Amino acid sequence: MDDPEQVPKQDQWPKQDQRMDFDELADAPLEALGLASGDAAALRQALGIRTIRELADHRLVRRAQAIVNLAGPTH
Repeated sequence: MDDPEQVPKQDQWPKQDQRMDFDELADAPLEALGLASGDAAALRQALGIRTIRELADHRLVRRAQAIVNLAGPTH
């Protein structure tokens, strides 16, 4: 994520995650992003993604980021 304005401020994270450092947060369940548990379960089932790190490192997410970055700014 290159745009610092897209990174949520720590006070916008769910309360239980506000005290985590970034290493802990990277390995936290998807719900730590504020994702509903049902949506997190769907990602686990469909793509095998269990943590924030796994989501960030997933090949489809990386491919989508590359496409958006190469496309340039939105109109």
